[in-house]
Amino acid sequence: MKTMKKDTLTLVPGRLTLAQLRRIWQDAVPLQLAPSAYDAIHASAATISKIVERGAPAYGINTGFGKLAKTHIPNEQLEELQRNLILSHSVGTGELMSDQTVRLVLATKIGSLARGYSGIRASVIDTMIALYNAGIMPCIPSKGSVGASGDLAPLSHMTLALMGEGEVRVDGRIMPAREALAAAGISPVNLAAKEGLALINGTQVSTALTLHGLFLAERMLEAAIVAGALSVDAAKGSDAPFDHRIHLVRGQPGQIALAGIYRQLLSGSGIRRSHLENDDRVQDPYSLRCQPQVMGACLDLIGNASRTLLVEANAVTDNPLVYADEGDVISGGNFHAEPVAFAADTLALAIAEIGALSERRIALLIDSTLSGLPPFLVASSGLNSGFMIAHVTAAALASENKSLAHPASVDSLPTSANQEDHVSMATFAGRRLHEMAYNTATIVGIELLAAAQGVDFHRPLETSPLLAQVLRRLRERVPFYDKDRLFAPDIETARQMTLRGDLAACCADLFSGLYAN
Repeated sequence: MKTMKKDTLTLVPGRLTLAQLRRIWQDAVPLQLAPSAYDAIHASAATISKIVERGAPAYGINTGFGKLAKTHIPNEQLEELQRNLILSHSVGTGELMSDQTVRLVLATKIGSLARGYSGIRASVIDTMIALYNAGIMPCIPSKGSVGASGDLAPLSHMTLALMGEGEVRVDGRIMPAREALAAAGISPVNLAAKEGLALINGTQVSTALTLHGLFLAERMLEAAIVAGALSVDAAKGSDAPFDHRIHLVRGQPGQIALAGIYRQLLSGSGIRRSHLENDDRVQDPYSLRCQPQVMGACLDLIGNASRTLLVEANAVTDNPLVYADEGDVISGGNFHAEPVAFAADTLALAIAEIGALSERRIALLIDSTLSGLPPFLVASSGLNSGFMIAHVTAAALASENKSLAHPASVDSLPTSANQEDHVSMATFAGRRLHEMAYNTATIVGIELLAAAQGVDFHRPLETSPLLAQVLRRLRERVPFYDKDRLFAPDIETARQMTLRGDLAACCADLFSGLYAN
């Protein structure tokens, strides 16, 4: 194995962490496999070789697949069998998955195969690592898997690249796989017995798509907490509902944690001090007052999903499985992605609710009867429409997310002539999280602009020191909305800042302990 540079991430099979997965998602960090993994890989591959030599029928090794499992394949056709499997199963459609997601697919597949239960040679795994480290990303269509019997179609497109077939993306440019491999000095793989099946039978695509949604959900949560706190000051709301005693007696952990963050975000606000007395409002609307309860519940859902996904990212999910110590090959159903589908469905709920609550705060801020601010957050309203239609955009996206949040896991259609008679739909469950997160990022971006506008209207009163940092960073990119102007670029800037985590980064220490690593 070649020596990698210092920041290389060493994959220890079965011990991938969420922190490592976030690194892979964010950056093309080089990978290497822990040397300790190779003994198990070699033993597993040797077990397959012995079965082939004996000639006894074993599913996926010297038989057909799915409904054709009773068809025995002679030894001299086993390589052709695996090649045919990949070519016939490469039937995906739709937009190509992003490099971020493909990196997660490759990394989790490498980690799973390297645990030594898949019967695949070390040379194939090493080729996958070389492909990843060369920045050669297989072109994987995003549609075509039902999330049971593995993510067969998308993983077949991944495997094509290893064989020098199909297309890949290098630095954003699509090119033939054989050409990219030759330029990187990587030899295409000729698949041996069981190797094609091991590569395509697994939940890595569903898991990668859902991990992508998880990491975006974490950013949406942080940005919406910051925006929500800023909205409290913009509307001259009360910080009393964030008193720790309220949340302790309920006992919900996410609620307790986030109430503390809201207290810190609002601590030292001059705007809050200005209306501690002689304020005739008794209670704020729920979208301000119940933020710890709603957002805390979202945090707990995100935490539950992250635990499931971390297990799955380390799991062996192909079929059949090879137990080298006993010489056994056992068929099972670890390829069924129901746990991933459930995790994706709960993340969809959290992403939708983060956006829904944010939209309600925008509606509050533009309503002068509730917020006490100028109508639609602009001077000379009437001549200027201000945030009127920006709120309509937020409402449209929040409504769209409600439809997208419908659970995918409750659906199932039998496939493979009823051999695969119940499926998880995990791939769609994970894939739709990207669109939902982008919708929510837009809603939260609009709220950030609206809340900043409201806080600026209160000058010379100042918000809290922490929120003032957020406001300064936003104003470096988007100026105060003094009169109507082309608004879409401002919203896009705020959306991008939300997706990147730019504004929450001003308060990074507050969020550092929220998520599992």
